[in-house]
Amino acid sequence: MPTMNDVLRLLQFTDPHLFARTDGELKGVRSYDSLRHVLAHAQQQHWNAAALLLTGDLVHDDAGGYVHIRELFGDLDKPVYLLPGNHDTPELAAELSGAPFQRCGHADLGGWRLIMLDSTVPGAAHGLLSDAELQRLESLLASAGERHVMVCLHHHPVPMISPWLDAVQLQNAAQLFAITDRFAALRAIAWGHVHQVFDTRRKGVRLLGTPSTCAQFMPYSETFATDGSPPGYRRLGLHADGSIDTEIVRVEAGRGTLRAAG
Repeated sequence: MPTMNDVLRLLQFTDPHLFARTDGELKGVRSYDSLRHVLAHAQQQHWNAAALLLTGDLVHDDAGGYVHIRELFGDLDKPVYLLPGNHDTPELAAELSGAPFQRCGHADLGGWRLIMLDSTVPGAAHGLLSDAELQRLESLLASAGERHVMVCLHHHPVPMISPWLDAVQLQNAAQLFAITDRFAALRAIAWGHVHQVFDTRRKGVRLLGTPSTCAQFMPYSETFATDGSPPGYRRLGLHADGSIDTEIVRVEAGRGTLRAAG
């Protein structure tokens, strides 16, 4: 594990939407094969990461898909920090318990604290942070000490300028920001759910959305639509001074690798 002065390197994978059957498809993409290919690329190119982040929708309403998460991520000798998405099922907590998996909670790694929030609402596609999660967030920010903080959740807390997608974003983002705005230690908020790249700043805090390891959503679309962008993952370098370097790594089967700065 990194020390306080080391760069904390992480890899974020999100929205694999797995099924019990390995030939299950989401919008024409075989989600198991796509995740396996993306993970293999990460192992070849960016395996100096200290830990892995899985930011929700691990399965697509099919608890049988969790066995594949355990198969693919369970023996990599790296901590796997995960949180649920709106397509995950209650079985997640039991199926992915014990090392190397940690569901939600927080982790102190070197000079950084990672806070994983549960933004899911049973039976709903939109997100909401419960009073208990908001209180936990405030407490963990207050006790971070000299560490910098990155918060992770599934639902996007800011609009993507896509009406159908923004209808299922985090519904109480104002409460989230009312807490986070009070703590200078916060450096970034990262999420899944949106199946596309997003990278901006709000009051000096980096806001990061990441493509799916499966099918991608069309940016700025008024109604649901996918595009032909390859699957991908996010590489993160969290520095001791609080700065962040990051990129999206696209992985296109049979045609090499496409990288876009994030």
